[in-house]
Amino acid sequence: MAGLVGVVAGALWAMLPAYVPNNAAVLAGGGAPIDGGRTWGGRRVLGDGKTWRGTAVGTVAGVALAFALNAATPVVADTLGLAAGVLPTFPPLAALGLALGAMLGDIGASFLKRRTGRERGASFPGLDQLDFVVGALAVSLALAPDWTLATFTPERLLVVLVATPVLHVVTNVIAYLIGAKNEPW
Repeated sequence: MAGLVGVVAGALWAMLPAYVPNNAAVLAGGGAPIDGGRTWGGRRVLGDGKTWRGTAVGTVAGVALAFALNAATPVVADTLGLAAGVLPTFPPLAALGLALGAMLGDIGASFLKRRTGRERGASFPGLDQLDFVVGALAVSLALAPDWTLATFTPERLLVVLVATPVLHVVTNVIAYLIGAKNEPW
């Protein structure tokens, strides 16, 4: 059982810098849209929901969280009774890769949604829940390949792929209930 707890704790800890950026971007909201209002094929390229400010704030929030987690790792691991190394620490490029990658994954999903005729806020099951995970892992792999491959073992990846959709739904419902989002997905 301790092995399973360690895998789950390590997987969720490793993804925290990717989980936070899109939420921070929603809270920062507003500003100039990345696509500048441009259209492609009669549809917005991304839409008003993808802004420069949100992307910057989300990325900075994810990187800052990674550095805070680095400082907290020994205390948290000791408190939870986890062996050394179960909770990963984040080198700067890995932190940047996870945070920026999460934002880029979400931006890519918006592009796909517009190309398939979905309006801003429309649900796209699967893509909505895992877009930022794919982006975070891809950019992290590009910027910090050794860390990414060592950290995201097959077991941890499985935890991320199962837990992320659940966490995504729960956090979006909370954001909707407090008025931070217009739709609960």
